[in-house]
Formats: sequence, C-alpha cells, structure tokens
Amino acid sequence: MAAEYLVISASLRPESFSRLLGEFLARELEGDHVDLREFPLPMCDGDAAYGDPNVEKLRALIAGARVVLLAVPIYNYDANAAVKNLIELTGGAWEDKIVGFACAAGGMSSYMSVMSVANSLMLDFRCIILPRFVYATGDDFDGGKITNANITKRLQQLADSARRVRVVQ
Repeated sequence: MAAEYLVISASLRPESFSRLLGEFLARELEGDHVDLREFPLPMCDGDAAYGDPNVEKLRALIAGARVVLLAVPIYNYDANAAVKNLIELTGGAWEDKIVGFACAAGGMSSYMSVMSVANSLMLDFRCIILPRFVYATGDDFDGGKITNANITKRLQQLADSARRVRVVQ
C-alpha cells in the first residue's frame, strides 16, 4: 500500500543537512522517506533511462502518494540537479500532487531558489505547491542535528500544511 506522505531527500552528499530536514518531516508525518543515495538514477536521456528499475520504483512511490515533500540542497542558487533529474525521469507520476519543499543552503541569498522547480511542477504536472516552505542554512545544524527551534517549528508547520491541504477532484 502506498504512503499518503512521501518525503524525498535529494542530496547525494553523505553528511547532508537537507536529509536531516527530510528525516524530520517523514517522522512528523509518519510517511515514507526516500533517500536518493539508495536509488542511483541514470541521467535523463529522453529514452532508455525511463526503464531503469530505480526509476520505475520511484515513479510508483510518487504516483501512490497524495503529498510529496522534497528535501533539497541548494547549489548555485537552484535546487540540486538530482531532484531535477528525478522529476524529468518520473514525469507523469507527479500529476496533481501536493508538493512542498524543505531546503538547506550555504547562505540566505538563495531563499527563492526552489521557484523554478515549483513553477515546472505547477505548469507541467498541475501540482499544488504548498506556499509554506522551509529554508535552512548550515548555522541551523550542529552535530548531525537540527539545532534551530525556529526551523523545527517551521518544519512542523509545513507538515501541518501537508495534512490540511486537499485536492478536490
């Protein structure tokens, strides 16, 4: 049976701050947590990559969820390439999903960085984007833990938004 809530941690870095955000959200929502490090993906080539077994597994998990929360690192003022590749590979599985973002970045200057991914999901797949998202920096973590109470509160608010929003069909 598919989980109502799917949290995808898109960082491929072993000591990822965004993964800590994703793990928190998965616990808070009692949802499934996918770590992209455990699902090596081919680069989207518009052809054979779509048949990769990991692509098929992730496509099924995304298609089965009501809400997908993306825990993403911000690199070079944008969501990382791994999450964009995931979206390209799993395409139609995103149709009409409720999607939220939790981001970890090196500094405060990239707080609007998820907008290109959000716009793509809205326009290409008619996703509903939760207007509340979490943006954290390295200062919000220490010793492999989230140490900023405001970030924890905002993660809880994001989870509450994910619970409340419903798509009427």
